[in-house]
Amino acid sequence: MKKITSLLAAIALLFGSRVNAQNTDTVSAHHWFKHNIAGAAQIQVTYRQGDISQLNQALMANGLKPISVNNIWINASMHHNSRDFMTEDGIGFTPVAMSSNNGLYAKYNQYQLFFRAGYNVLKSADVRLYPFAGLNFSAAVLNIDDNAEIQKTGSFSGELLNSSASKTFYQPNFGIELGLGFDYLIPMKPKQMDCITIKRNIPIGVRAGYYINAYAGDWKIDDYSLQGGNQKQSAVFVSFNIGLGYEISK
Repeated sequence: MKKITSLLAAIALLFGSRVNAQNTDTVSAHHWFKHNIAGAAQIQVTYRQGDISQLNQALMANGLKPISVNNIWINASMHHNSRDFMTEDGIGFTPVAMSSNNGLYAKYNQYQLFFRAGYNVLKSADVRLYPFAGLNFSAAVLNIDDNAEIQKTGSFSGELLNSSASKTFYQPNFGIELGLGFDYLIPMKPKQMDCITIKRNIPIGVRAGYYINAYAGDWKIDDYSLQGGNQKQSAVFVSFNIGLGYEISK
């Protein structure tokens, strides 16, 4: 825990010193940053119901069994505070969902990158409540594995032009998130490092809102676009998060 705190402090100080290096005319050489630097590293688990009924229709039309979509997202994120304003950015994925039939395997999962900004409406040191809006960039990936056909030959030369059904498809998506966030900060013992003090905490929180799938792109294989099988997946989402928070002050 001490090593993680020290690492977060070093990153935050490095970022703060770089930003303030551009403002040496207003900040003296004895000050590394004007304001406290605060934030948190977090793990988030999100529930957002998906709908891949059109994809499943295409799979069944080709003799494959339908896939039960995974509605759970696992995310890693960073939370940043600037007085009452907050931002949150992160990456995430869904576990792979799979179906099989006669040596053919269909594997489906999703990846996302998100950014949120909000404003804290409470004046409490330990509790935050903030409406937020965000942008979400994601991609769905479908892998078809034809193991039976691939394993018909044991030589490299014979495999080069082997006609198997194995393919990888992907579908880009763009969405807008509107919601409300709540965090409760469990304080930990502060840590003193040279001329700075690091106030540590464990943030436990909830995010709830609505994801608007503004753009659902065509399925693609390499750079070739395919018609059909794509659909918008707007839905309510709920996230639970826990992390390691910090506030660095002089």
